[in-house]
Amino acid sequence: MQLSSAGLDLIKRSEGFRGQTYLDVAGIPTIGYGHRILPGECFSNGIDEARGAQLLAQDVSGAERAVTRLVKVPLTQNQFDALVDFCYNLGAGQLGASTLLKNLNVSQYDAAADQLLRWDHAGGQEVAGLKVRRQAEFDLWHQQS
Repeated sequence: MQLSSAGLDLIKRSEGFRGQTYLDVAGIPTIGYGHRILPGECFSNGIDEARGAQLLAQDVSGAERAVTRLVKVPLTQNQFDALVDFCYNLGAGQLGASTLLKNLNVSQYDAAADQLLRWDHAGGQEVAGLKVRRQAEFDLWHQQS
C-alpha cells in the first residue's frame, strides 16, 4: 500500500514548508516539510520546495515501510494514510511501542483510532498543532472512501 494524495496533503498541511532550518516542537533540527536533519546533512543555504518535496518523498517512503512492517491486520486506504502521517510525525519506534499498534493488531480498530488522539503532547505539554493533527488523523481514519 502507498500513501494516497489525501494522506500526502495531510502531511504537507500539518508540517507546512520551511526553506530554512528550524527546531521543531521537540527541539529537533528540521527543514522542508518536517524533514528531521540527519547527521552529515547540511542545509546551510536552505532549500526550495522542489528539494523539500524530494526529502518528503524519501521520508514518506520510510514511514510507509514501517507501517507495512508493523501492522498485521488489513487496513483501508484512509487508515493506512492516517498511520503513515502518525509515523512520519513521531517515528516508527513510537508507533511500534504504542498501545495504538497493540490494539490495532488484535483488530480493535476503534480503540486504535481513539489512541491517535492521545498523542498531542511534546515536552510534557499539550501542543495545539499536534491536537489538530491527531484529530485530522482520527477523522481520516473514520472517513469512508
